[in-house]
Amino acid sequence: MPTAPAEETVNAVLPSALRSFDPRQVPVVGVDTTLAAVPHTRFDAQALRARFAAPPAWAPELRSEPRLTSRLPAAAAVLVPIVLREVPTVLLTERTANLSTHSGQVAFPGGRVDPEDANVAAAALREAWEEVGLSAEYIEVLGTLPTYTTVTSFVVTPVVGLVHPDFELTLNPFEVAQAFEVPLAYLMNPANHRRHALVDDELQSREWFSMPYQDGAHERYVWGATAGMLRNLYRFLSA
Repeated sequence: MPTAPAEETVNAVLPSALRSFDPRQVPVVGVDTTLAAVPHTRFDAQALRARFAAPPAWAPELRSEPRLTSRLPAAAAVLVPIVLREVPTVLLTERTANLSTHSGQVAFPGGRVDPEDANVAAAALREAWEEVGLSAEYIEVLGTLPTYTTVTSFVVTPVVGLVHPDFELTLNPFEVAQAFEVPLAYLMNPANHRRHALVDDELQSREWFSMPYQDGAHERYVWGATAGMLRNLYRFLSA
């Protein structure tokens, strides 16, 4: 998300429990098997364009996490890249282990909105290019979802875009360890949305979703802010 110096500043004011926190160790308290999956007919390019052009009445389920830092809020943007393969996917990244915050976590390409960015969409496109080498020429921006405020006080705007699949990626080795794709249908099925809850004196009372995906021999552990924004995308597409 932010650049390395900013991450070190954030890390200095985070609780030590958060810096060593392992979400995989927190028990699952529920799975939303009673909710319907988004129909596959809503995943093609025409249907997605139509939904963003004329959004239904809906409300985001998640808007913010407990604030665990004293830093002032900062605007950020992420790209939610829906790759238009025969079976549509979502492009995600795994952050490098050397980063001072959120190292090794699954995330969307994105980061802080810079003063020179024309808008949040421009910021998301710039970050996607800087992090994974995904050129804007392959991306069709559809619109945005409501902001999501993280524990580190970033106010994140998810920018949803269609990605034409002829792209080639060049990963920034400082920020991104891997890039991978998860089927959109998997992420838009609540049977794959696991609920977690934690009460901790330092981390406060927290609830979040995880959406672990087995990618060959690798488990892609999607959780926290990334899972929260995907949950809101589910609510938007299922409304």
